[in-house]
Amino acid sequence: MSKYIKLIIFILVLLIISAAIVFIDSSIDNMNKLMPEISDGMVKGDNAYNEAVTLLNDKNYKESMNKAVSAENNYNKSLSKLHILKDNFTSDVNSVHKEYVNDTISELELKLLAVDKLKQAIDYLEAQYNYTGSNYGFEANDYMDQAVQYRDARDSLVKNNPNLFKDNFII
Repeated sequence: MSKYIKLIIFILVLLIISAAIVFIDSSIDNMNKLMPEISDGMVKGDNAYNEAVTLLNDKNYKESMNKAVSAENNYNKSLSKLHILKDNFTSDVNSVHKEYVNDTISELELKLLAVDKLKQAIDYLEAQYNYTGSNYGFEANDYMDQAVQYRDARDSLVKNNPNLFKDNFII
């Protein structure tokens, strides 16, 4: 083989290695990049949900429904990003991070159930079916209480493993 061909092969190998380094992103890096967006969606969802409840208590049904839909959209965006993140886990993700992501998914799924029940409560209360509407409201509250348990579990993971979590990773 001539020196020219060896040089070309060497350059190609360097290019392939360089491309691999640029395109390969670890799951932890992806989590660190996505968590601020996921957190933002959850915070916005929580705020919209709480506003929907306040508006419902004030009998402002239309605005309450708008806020409930906003909460649902924000929760769905965060949940979608978490599922993408989970589907792309690689071997560099440890069990604590997996548990954190799974707890966050469970929390969001419960919050979406709560939003669904809240929307039903709004519809029934607006139509003056107070008993049925109140029951849906209680169900929404129960789902939110269950979601808080997953949030507390996530907080406990962070507290017990501070070296595994960067500030921007935490929701």
